[in-house]
Amino acid sequence: MLAKRRAGFHNAGMEMIRLGTRGSPLALAQAEMTAAALQEAHGIATEIVVITTTGDRVQDRPLAEIGGKALWTKELDAALIDGRIDCAVHSMKDVETGLNPDIVLAAMLPRADVRERLLGAASIADLPQGARVGTSSPRRAAQLRARRPDLAIEMLRGNVATRMAKVESGAIDATLLAAAGLDRLGVAIGSLIGTDEMLPASAQGAVGITARRGDEATLAVLAGIDHATTHQAVTLERGFLAALGGTCHSPVAALAEINGEHVRFRGELLAEDGSEVRRGGFEAPLAEAMPRVAALAAELLAEASPGLHALFHP
Repeated sequence: MLAKRRAGFHNAGMEMIRLGTRGSPLALAQAEMTAAALQEAHGIATEIVVITTTGDRVQDRPLAEIGGKALWTKELDAALIDGRIDCAVHSMKDVETGLNPDIVLAAMLPRADVRERLLGAASIADLPQGARVGTSSPRRAAQLRARRPDLAIEMLRGNVATRMAKVESGAIDATLLAAAGLDRLGVAIGSLIGTDEMLPASAQGAVGITARRGDEATLAVLAGIDHATTHQAVTLERGFLAALGGTCHSPVAALAEINGEHVRFRGELLAEDGSEVRRGGFEAPLAEAMPRVAALAAELLAEASPGLHALFHP
């Protein structure tokens, strides 16, 4: 159904906005959060439009082998560009650093918990010798291998329910899931892993909304729900990825923690087998942070072995 327009409605000229989303339970929960934020900010009605992505259809191979993060976003981008939806709701860690030039990252909701939850054991140290841990994330796999080289890492994709079922059935011994996703689904399970033990993926816990460049009505509406601190932090973390030239094959983690006009930033590069880890960080005024992020990326790459450096393309 086409969105209806009415000039002068809350200064945006819109009486309804169509939100595109993937169809997983978590994606739908995030779309509902966005709809609620729009209702609270503007009293504007929403229509949630489910778009099936290639990443949803192909579940038996790692994303890095079949096209990377674009498999979560390209169908949503197409629906946005051809006008089937007004904006698209994404888990920001699934959004490539290089956006389609016709699309802008218009808003982010307040960030949720950035930490991981471990299902199957009380802690990484408590995992049995040789435990089978399922994950499709190169970052999580490398971080686990760095701490526990004895673990058997197995490829595991699928939604939260699928991954939980694999642990419950004994098909694998453990898995890691983002705490934010579990919280949004109302699932209280697993043990929290602190960021000092496992630094999260760039933009983990953040929900972003994209829109068409030049669609001023929609952009004005979305500006009213943008959480500035989250947007600033995620921009820095994505800037770190961009400076590294990382791909879906590149195990990398980043976290920007903003307090007022000050930021604490941490970044981490890992060899795929966990045999090498390069970490660094800084604290600085927020206004000076982006150049520092780029400098940190260059510093870590300079310290990296040729094998680790080859995982990145600055």
